[in-house]
Amino acid sequence: MKKRQLGSSDLMVSELGLGCMSLGTDYAQAKNVIDQALDLGVNYLDTADLYDFGTNEEIIGKAIREKRQEIIIATKVGNRWEEGKEGWHWDASKSYIKEEVKESLRRLGTNYIDLYQLHGGTMEDRIDETIEAFEDLKQEGVIRYYGISSIRPNVIREYVKKSSIVSVMMQYSMFDRRPEEAVLPLLSKHNISVVARGPVAKGLLSENGTQKLESKFNGKGYLDYSYEELTSLLPDLKQVRPDHSLTESALQYCLHSPVVASVIAGASTIKQIKDNAKAVSGTPLTAAEYEQYQALTKSSVYEAHR
Repeated sequence: MKKRQLGSSDLMVSELGLGCMSLGTDYAQAKNVIDQALDLGVNYLDTADLYDFGTNEEIIGKAIREKRQEIIIATKVGNRWEEGKEGWHWDASKSYIKEEVKESLRRLGTNYIDLYQLHGGTMEDRIDETIEAFEDLKQEGVIRYYGISSIRPNVIREYVKKSSIVSVMMQYSMFDRRPEEAVLPLLSKHNISVVARGPVAKGLLSENGTQKLESKFNGKGYLDYSYEELTSLLPDLKQVRPDHSLTESALQYCLHSPVVASVIAGASTIKQIKDNAKAVSGTPLTAAEYEQYQALTKSSVYEAHR
């Protein structure tokens, strides 16, 4: 599997990353999926401290213990759980980040994290303080690099201006092209990579897209696409490259932009990870095919957080 450089870092990440949130809590099953991903050339595992209340990090740490040096671990911080309070709440403070990284390290069974990401971010945060926390952790050797996971253009601009982030994780697909207008050009200019999540739009941009639409969406649309629009659009997308799976075309659409370092696709079964790996290793889009997909889909923009 091909690898791409993550921003200005020396991390070479596989074009397909394994989104570990969907692995579940059965260790044996999760380990089988992780092992299969590694065998297929995936070296980039994406998790977060809040997935299954930290159990996800524990599973990953245990599953990769013998192969740690070969793997790039990306995890996230910023959502805090406290006994006696209802639900998770946002905490981007320096003190919390520097304490919580210790817990992630413990759960992952490692003494460093390759990519530590702020799991969100708002303009109301003390951004300078948050950046200081990540910079401290870099200096201490606890993390190698840091990034943010955000779709807010105003927040992204602040981190581009003030920090040494190497990546921004954000939702990006044929059905969510908002990053193309406000974010991709900015990040490309500053040599910061995009890690694309949601590339198959909740399964709509897969071989089972029509069935997913009928079974999961119950007459509802997706983002600014109505149910009726999706019903007529999915067959048209398939016809752009009839000899390739829609999953392949969807992942290759994201990878067409050189600013995208990796696409993160979740997998809870061996078949899913094999299908995703095959799609990423498939035929890149031609310029004409890329333009056809853009002509068929909406060039939407972020309405908020500008």
